[in-house]
Amino acid sequence: MAPERKGLELGVGLFLIIGLFCLGYLSFTLGNIGFGNDSYVVKAVFPTVAGLKNKAQVTMAGVSIGEVKKIRLKDDRAEVVMSIKKNVKLEDDSIASIKTMGIIGDKYVSISPGASETYLANGGVIRETQPPIDIESLISRFVFGSIKTKKTEK
Repeated sequence: MAPERKGLELGVGLFLIIGLFCLGYLSFTLGNIGFGNDSYVVKAVFPTVAGLKNKAQVTMAGVSIGEVKKIRLKDDRAEVVMSIKKNVKLEDDSIASIKTMGIIGDKYVSISPGASETYLANGGVIRETQPPIDIESLISRFVFGSIKTKKTEK
């Protein structure tokens, strides 16, 4: 083989290896894939989750602090498993509620901080929960007249 050909093959091989490393780096960075354990898991049990989905945001004071990892049925109730960023500490008396972005937007979990000195550990359970407001049933009750309104008499 000619020395020019060996140099060309070496250059192409080196370029290919650098390209694969760059592709791997971008995949991990843009895909939020990490090897470190930068989050911990907490659970909350709701009577219903009505429209909440995996990967939904978990927020506190309007700031994203994690995401919903899994929703499963446990003892006839919905158990929501959430991944919370390691730098966020949740008090053991925090309140988890399911809210809607806007009127008909996506559902997300909003956590209100508690006042306890004790924090939830990995695998901890948020005991206080509030299910989502069912807008459809409220509208239906209003339209069909089952919501009681106060009448003023003259």
